[in-house]
Amino acid sequence: MSENSNRRSPLQARSNETVRTILDATSRLLAAQPFEQITTSRIATEADLSVGALYRFYNDKQEIFDAIAVRELAEFRERIAARVKLRRLVFSPRKSLDGILDSYIEFLEERPHFRVLALGRHISDRTREGQSNPETGPGGILQDLLVKNVGIKPGKTLQLRIRLAAEVGDRLIAYAYSQPTMKEREQVLGELKEMLAKYLLRL
Repeated sequence: MSENSNRRSPLQARSNETVRTILDATSRLLAAQPFEQITTSRIATEADLSVGALYRFYNDKQEIFDAIAVRELAEFRERIAARVKLRRLVFSPRKSLDGILDSYIEFLEERPHFRVLALGRHISDRTREGQSNPETGPGGILQDLLVKNVGIKPGKTLQLRIRLAAEVGDRLIAYAYSQPTMKEREQVLGELKEMLAKYLLRL
């Protein structure tokens, strides 16, 4: 290994650690404070950094919010992929579709900071576009299930359906969380499952 490589390694490690510190600090603020009160100055204070140090990594708070969303969705994809792999031997299209939605709700419950971003539509259009792409985003797992296990023909039509289902799903999940009681929330989520099954599985 060259001297330059040796020099870069600790610098890269420190940079990665600083990025994690910024994202973790912002996540704590999202879970504890009103969204409108979160500023780059507050994030820097929470991360024990100067504002100037924060700006060396992110141009503004929107970039930080997007980075959190990308990180969380990557973890969600890994979780779903692992669960799908375990259940392939007893595959049921409807149960699998319901399971993906249930897993996403569970994920939102575990991560209130991500729930604020996702349900409040505080993720930029550019990042949402990248994450909703069936080839690269969470929809890719669903597309794989529908093609390999349900026999739905792959292509542009299926990709459009998955993206539309994701858009409708996001809005109805947010609507479900706005309900005054848990019973009413569950009713909305139940109707969402029926809608998605009829639309994606033609059941």
